[in-house]
Amino acid sequence: MTDLPRLTEQLLHVARQAGAGAADAVAAETKAIDIEVQGGRLEKAERAEEIEIGLRVFLGNRQAIVSASDAAPATLERMAERAVAMAREAPEDPFIGLADPDRLARDWDVEALDLVDPAPVPLPAELQEIALRAEAAALDVRGVTQVSEAGANYEETRFHVAATNGFSGGYGRTQTSIGCVAIAGEGTGMERDYYGDGRVHRSDLDAPEKVGRIAGERTVANLGATKPPTGAWPVVYDERVAGTLIGHLLGAVNGRAVARGATFLHDALGEAVLPAGLTLTDDPTLRRLMRSQPFDDEGLPVAPWDIVANGVLQGWILDLRTARKLGMTSTGNAARGTSSAPGPAPTNVILTPGTRTRGDLLAEMGTGLLITSMIGSSISATTGDYSRGASGFWVENGEIVRPVNECTVAGNLRPMLRSIVPANDARTHVSRQVPSLLVEGLTIAGA
Repeated sequence: MTDLPRLTEQLLHVARQAGAGAADAVAAETKAIDIEVQGGRLEKAERAEEIEIGLRVFLGNRQAIVSASDAAPATLERMAERAVAMAREAPEDPFIGLADPDRLARDWDVEALDLVDPAPVPLPAELQEIALRAEAAALDVRGVTQVSEAGANYEETRFHVAATNGFSGGYGRTQTSIGCVAIAGEGTGMERDYYGDGRVHRSDLDAPEKVGRIAGERTVANLGATKPPTGAWPVVYDERVAGTLIGHLLGAVNGRAVARGATFLHDALGEAVLPAGLTLTDDPTLRRLMRSQPFDDEGLPVAPWDIVANGVLQGWILDLRTARKLGMTSTGNAARGTSSAPGPAPTNVILTPGTRTRGDLLAEMGTGLLITSMIGSSISATTGDYSRGASGFWVENGEIVRPVNECTVAGNLRPMLRSIVPANDARTHVSRQVPSLLVEGLTIAGA
């Protein structure tokens, strides 16, 4: 096991020797096992172990970033020399720089987040058995003709970041996943659908039989799909795709978009962007979730905060650079890879759930479209004009009457978001906890 704290300190040391005025370094070590089966037999088995390192150096208001997958001492020295040479030629940016030492995270509790599964690393044979069980369950669903993909994988990642401002911290994370893609029908009438689950702790995973069964049932339900009628209709976004709608809101309040003026919500701070009573919270402190973290990637402390409270936009998602550019304070949302500078990104996002089921929303909708899958997009970041390909089910008198596909839903995101009505079916173990959403005022282009 690589000593990541020592490795990042070595990177900072060679950066100083090469002439950097300041620097930060990241190191990530990943071990993964990936298994796929088909037709009751092993189709693919891969094991990967890799280390990635990144170094960012500063020369005044100039910066440069280099990365490598080799931790040899000679590589570190070359990285530092190359980064400093690149920084000398880089354009000036008055908003870059490390965090002030008095703002750094301290005394965090990684154990409280419970991000590492204490169970032994699964053997490839165990993952293969899980995938085979999911495949068999899908094939047991009447109407399923084949399973195009069934797999299970395990990944363990360790991450460490250090900087010349005195910060040094790291943590680990595990994830085990199961997925299944089923096929039904033949020729032009063929349909496919999927289901999957991924958890920090393997013991929390859905049973393989549940994964396969849901994939099969979803697929068979799509058989015989036709186009829906064209017109203005209400729409229910099923929980499995509702997060994409909130994702457009998250993109619109991202500090990078705001700093560029490339967002349809540029003038919405302090204004209503969701219905009254709805709150959208960013919470990196939730146990056993994939986007939880003890500090952000610039070493700042993290805490839950409301992006939207009671329908009103409270703030932008910010890292240090975008905060400085906007004259604000970082929200502790910096995220980065080994080859890129930090940028603002949400962590775990939770939308206030409703009190009614998805079925209740369908009953309220009466006649309209239930969307379960989306493809492609044509969305204007600056105006909020929205158009996406969709498929799902046509609903009449509150009841699903037939599957539909090959249609487009269009509208404008600002009034769409202001009209959403949430159900109570959000999954609480995923990083974007958004329930099914009823949306008014969409145009459907179908038959």
